[in-house]
Amino acid sequence: MRMHRLRRGLKFVLFATIVLAAASLLLMILWNRLMPRLLGRPTISFWDALSLLVMSRILFGGLRGRPGPAHWHWRRRLFERWEQMTPEERARFRQGLQSRSDRFEAPTEPRK
Repeated sequence: MRMHRLRRGLKFVLFATIVLAAASLLLMILWNRLMPRLLGRPTISFWDALSLLVMSRILFGGLRGRPGPAHWHWRRRLFERWEQMTPEERARFRQGLQSRSDRFEAPTEPRK
């Protein structure tokens, strides 16, 4: 049992290393093909690309794990509240959502 768990852990580490290396290599290739031509930026090495990936994960993704059902507690609460609403309350709720989404629709009249 312990050997099986160790083997699974090593497979995971190997797989994660391969995925991280592939993502870093892809980032390096894309950066070196686009950035010098478009913005005049210098080319980067593999280690720079890896550092950029880690930094972007920390800045934009945080250090928590993947989102899953435990992170969707708001959704469960919304469904519970929805089930307790009367038909009139549901209609009012839908109207409130509709009025908020109207702000993001394209204007019907052309601009001059």
